[in-house]
Amino acid sequence: MKKLFACVISVLVLAAPLPAQPTAGGKEEKPLAGELAIAAAADLRFALDELAKDFKTRHPAVEIKPSYGSSGSFYAMLKNEAPFDIFLSADAQYPRKLAEAGLGADTNVFIYAVGRLAIWVPKTSRVDVRKLGMKALLGSSIRKVAIANPAHAPYGRAAEAAMKSANIYDAVQPKLVFGENITQALQFVQSGAADIGIIALSLVEAPQIKNEGSYWEVPLDSYPRMEQGGLILKWTRNPAAARAFRDFLTSDAGRAGLKRFGFYFPGQ
Repeated sequence: MKKLFACVISVLVLAAPLPAQPTAGGKEEKPLAGELAIAAAADLRFALDELAKDFKTRHPAVEIKPSYGSSGSFYAMLKNEAPFDIFLSADAQYPRKLAEAGLGADTNVFIYAVGRLAIWVPKTSRVDVRKLGMKALLGSSIRKVAIANPAHAPYGRAAEAAMKSANIYDAVQPKLVFGENITQALQFVQSGAADIGIIALSLVEAPQIKNEGSYWEVPLDSYPRMEQGGLILKWTRNPAAARAFRDFLTSDAGRAGLKRFGFYFPGQ
């Protein structure tokens, strides 16, 4: 009987659920769960979708809900505490201003990438953009040039700076059409509403777009460095998941994912 009793006790102990593991601070660490709403710059349209899938394999109970748009428009919304958990901006100045206004969960703005520009034409175009570079914008067959709206889109301001650096802005300016954000500028060229566009390299490098046309990368020294920054917002409903996603985005795995879409990184 004693042996039987001992065996029963052993089985019960082995079958019992393991207790939650304590963290370094002595508290139990709960699995991450819930939704994470991200206000994301439009140049992340394809890259962030892929990164969200990778993050979900690590944290299956967290649902990433990205919304894409111009960083300036999101900044205006977030000043009024729009219901997002994280802001990923194409211009680090926007999250810095929010942090300075006390709207961040902390004051730490994290730099996650450096954006790059490309001049892109669809397959149907006869313009040899790889050979002509910036001069492709001046061609007689080019009637409309799409860029993001420089009033609130960092890529639009960078496109203007690149044209001015090449001394072609005055000639191209009458041809310009403005997308609400850089994704819409790309769509203008895809649809034929524009003949050519100055687009985020991260969009034209995406597998969904890469085979649709050809591009020429605009030299980095022809426009101001586009440091892209993020901030966890003060009113986040899911601070633990927000911190985990920030840490993932700036990790080696996150950077590898961003690199596949043509992003540089701080220090490069």
